[in-house]
Amino acid sequence: MTQTAAIPAADAEARRTILLLAVSQALYSNATILLFASASLVGVMLAPSTALATLPITTFVVGSALCTIPAALLMQRFGRKPGFALGALAGVAGALLAAAAIFQASFVLFCLATAMQGVFQAFAGYYRFAAVEVASPRTRHLAISWVLTGGVVAAVTGTLLTTATADLLVPYSFAGSYLASAVLSVLALVIILMLDLPKPSAEVVSGPRRSWAALMANPRLPAAIATAAISYAMMNLMMTGAPVAMVGCGFAPSDASWVIQWHVLAMYVPSFFTGHLIKAYGAERIAALGMALLLAAAAAGLSGLDFDRFAVALVLLGLGWNFGFIGATTILTETYEPAERAKVQGGNDFTVAVTTASASFLSGQILSRFGWHGVNITLIPFAVAGLFILVWLWRHPASRAARAEALPPAA
Repeated sequence: MTQTAAIPAADAEARRTILLLAVSQALYSNATILLFASASLVGVMLAPSTALATLPITTFVVGSALCTIPAALLMQRFGRKPGFALGALAGVAGALLAAAAIFQASFVLFCLATAMQGVFQAFAGYYRFAAVEVASPRTRHLAISWVLTGGVVAAVTGTLLTTATADLLVPYSFAGSYLASAVLSVLALVIILMLDLPKPSAEVVSGPRRSWAALMANPRLPAAIATAAISYAMMNLMMTGAPVAMVGCGFAPSDASWVIQWHVLAMYVPSFFTGHLIKAYGAERIAALGMALLLAAAAAGLSGLDFDRFAVALVLLGLGWNFGFIGATTILTETYEPAERAKVQGGNDFTVAVTTASASFLSGQILSRFGWHGVNITLIPFAVAGLFILVWLWRHPASRAARAEALPPAA
């Protein structure tokens, strides 16, 4: 059964909203894939040192980190739609500035541009929560997955766009790519303006809120945040370094782009059924499977430096991210009340962004000093830690109680 069929026909408006969010996700993902496939290569061209080649991706994630909490608070007060529109506008501005930076051969300006594009990510990261908020209670676990399927289209078109536009404005490599990214952000803005999202209720704006200490007393919340952070940061660590490592091994940038394409397909294609797997086996088990797949990705990366090994490692990495991140997000949405959503969602996404920024920066440093093998070895202890956290959480009484509540009533 497809995700669209799983959403009741009576919820036509909710279904339309989730579909538009999925389209917005596809457009945003296209722009982001374009950035990830090219930013470190632009860094190689513009940076004063190879060790700084991945800094533009770090500034992208830093820009996102700095805006995640303000974005959550702004949308709690004024609504999702104005926030999503503001994020898309930041994407337009950042993409245009990136193209200008390439024309001027300015590494500093390029890093500032990717930071602005990170603002787009900060707001777009809440698409999945907006889907949960408009879905019926029994289909919320499917809504998250359905929105993320927008990345499937982007996995193909994003890489094709990168390859097609990289040399569009020779000798200014990738300047055309960022002009294309600006167009994608404009299209995302148009879709966002078509959204019919509810305005914040009085309960959401001014309802009672627990302290962080009280919230964290539920072990499912810190476990969800830790799992999401590990999934995203370790995915970013490997993905950021892969194009530079492949070019360093003699592969063409187009080869690296194809590997990134298959990686992103692996990130998003499972979203068609991840929600059903979570319903059948529990979010903790699916997230734990994600950690195991991250370990498998590291093992594949350590097994050799030929094209096939890079491809297999990045595909496994994408699968691990999907199961780990969607599983963690599902657990997270079960830990807060409506008035607490901005606080918890913002805190979660801020933690994810900070750890991901650290991982992307370290990726360049580790790659420069220890090579591709060093990047893969770094991933292992974090994935092992995430696996232990999820096994512990599955056996914890709080998770047993949550699973019992989710069971249908006896006939």
